[in-house]
Amino acid sequence: MNNRKVYISGEIVPEVDAKISIFDSAVLLGDTVTESTRTFNFKPFKLDEHLERLYKSFKLTRIDPQMTIEEMKKVSLELLEINKDNYKTNEDCWLVHNISRGHSITGGNPALQVSKPTVMIYTQPMNLVLWAPFYTKGCHAVTPPTRMVPSQSLDARIKNRSRLFYTLAEIEAKLVDPDAQSVILDIHGNVAENKGGNIFMIKDGKLITPTTANCLEGLTRNSTMEIARSLDIEVIEAVIQSYDLATSDEMFITSTPYSIMPATKFNGMPIADGNVGPVTKKLIQGWSDRVGVDIIKQAEDQLHKH
Repeated sequence: MNNRKVYISGEIVPEVDAKISIFDSAVLLGDTVTESTRTFNFKPFKLDEHLERLYKSFKLTRIDPQMTIEEMKKVSLELLEINKDNYKTNEDCWLVHNISRGHSITGGNPALQVSKPTVMIYTQPMNLVLWAPFYTKGCHAVTPPTRMVPSQSLDARIKNRSRLFYTLAEIEAKLVDPDAQSVILDIHGNVAENKGGNIFMIKDGKLITPTTANCLEGLTRNSTMEIARSLDIEVIEAVIQSYDLATSDEMFITSTPYSIMPATKFNGMPIADGNVGPVTKKLIQGWSDRVGVDIIKQAEDQLHKH
């Protein structure tokens, strides 16, 4: 039985009783900022950094959470502890923050926060089944027609829940291949990001990733770059185009749940010899060493139980 609790604007309630108003700005406008932290060995990974980015999003969106960052962290850790018994010793979870401006008046002045914000925090099982096969065989990365929202319109570094264009892009990629993972381009044809992650390639032993001019500065992205440098792998942030990915030696996507997802095919073409490359394998091992969890085994164990 699911006994998980969630936090909503000052109250901890059973997950089944979690409700918000249909007039909340999250529903009416997608006016919500978000962060998703995962645990390793049930310890939240980089929670402080996630919350720091969340509060930067508050500043840029003018949402007043009416909680200090210390209060947000305290209630987040309390909720994680309350829900701990819902997870087995070898299971991990998401710790998700969604915060909206609160009650919204249709046609009103969005600069006025007319109610308390809606602060939603919850945990969910870390389900890795869909990604598990890609660690060893690699995924098929596909560029969909939908393009990245320009940073002049909405800076990608503001992590928000207005996700329709991501959803459309991922659907379009899966029309090409049901198992495809999207590589979204910006309006200039440069590589931006995946629907929930950052894009990397290996060329001549160097790790190359797009600058944050057109994509989210992912915390998994930053961790991967830190791990690479610790392994004496040169890291370069640059403008990347589809040509570069197609002719790369290796490619992978980084994101909170799976850390690194190798890609062995791009737009129907094999990347190099079509196998997961040695540098990618080294970085996956670097991730496992850093977090104290064999990330491939954890995902594959779920797959075998599924």
